[in-house]
Amino acid sequence: MAGVSLKCGDCGALLKSVEEAQEHAELTSHSNFSESTEAVLNLVCTSCGKPCRSKTESDLHTKRTGHTDFEDKTSEAANPISLEVPKVADNSAGAMDVDGTSSSHPEEMVVPEVDKKLLEELEAMGFSAARATRALHYSGNASIEAAVNWVVEHENDSDIDQMPLVPANTEVESAKPSLTPEEIKIRAQELNLLALRKAEKEEEKRAREKIRQKLEEDKAERRRKLGLPPEDPATVKPSAPAVEEKKSSLPIRPATKTEQMRECLRSLKQNHKDDDAKVKRAFQTLLTYVGNVAKNPNEEKFRKIRLNNQTFQDRVGALTGGIEFLELCGFEKIEGGEFLFLPREKVNTAVLNSAGSELNSAINNPFFGVL
Repeated sequence: MAGVSLKCGDCGALLKSVEEAQEHAELTSHSNFSESTEAVLNLVCTSCGKPCRSKTESDLHTKRTGHTDFEDKTSEAANPISLEVPKVADNSAGAMDVDGTSSSHPEEMVVPEVDKKLLEELEAMGFSAARATRALHYSGNASIEAAVNWVVEHENDSDIDQMPLVPANTEVESAKPSLTPEEIKIRAQELNLLALRKAEKEEEKRAREKIRQKLEEDKAERRRKLGLPPEDPATVKPSAPAVEEKKSSLPIRPATKTEQMRECLRSLKQNHKDDDAKVKRAFQTLLTYVGNVAKNPNEEKFRKIRLNNQTFQDRVGALTGGIEFLELCGFEKIEGGEFLFLPREKVNTAVLNSAGSELNSAINNPFFGVL
């Protein structure tokens, strides 16, 4: 059977055409597509005629409108997919002259329109205008959380701090949200899913490693109490003395810092568990402070925070554990407690990287604080 859809190998989304695949790739940075014989779901609401392309979308439509009856028109809409990219008039290359030659008229490129309110909030958190604009544009102007997650995933991109540009004659199309709020949420969920899975795997890996070490230590201790010799080194398992030596080396400063940071974030989450939005905003703000120092260690403005600043108080200062976390990163109170300041000579890249990893886990892993 000929292919009737394109399937994204990264997230499993089904797309009806090459144009949709290109749009999906632009929004998510996914690039692994293949032809599929699985048709794109087409559930049509019998009350208002709205088409829904997934069970999640139809459930959201029901929740919003109360409509519960849908007609499955998947087979009617399923047609062999064309893998040819539609030939649209290419203004960037110039129009073809009568004699078949191309007249070069470079297309004007402009900064895409993004949600100004979200842009202002991102800039207030410390993101540059270029980085904030790029994050909002490529996350579909969905939300602050989606934009911050996009930055976290793409912070190593070479063009992360370059203002994005789009062709002037496609500006209206790229300014998107002709999407419904429900569709925007679905897009944001797709974007977050990979980040969540990655964070969960890292947290599970750490938990498994701790369990493995504890089992090895207990086994070695039992052998010692029974008067048995250490296990044969040829088994490549640590002997009892080696375990004890490792045990005694655990309280080294970097490991202790990381554990203290994780415990501090868990405490913040527990103390404010009735307001998830406030907790997540605090984690994102702390990640911004830490990231700014790590990327610009010589810039004093990123290493000095006024404690009575209202935005800082609302997002971090007034929350239990917020200031303590920054102090673990190296910040110190100065000028009678008016400022938090991180001296240049005390900037520790390893500590800041550990802080960033813990914050990413706290933001993206729904099981953070549980494992």
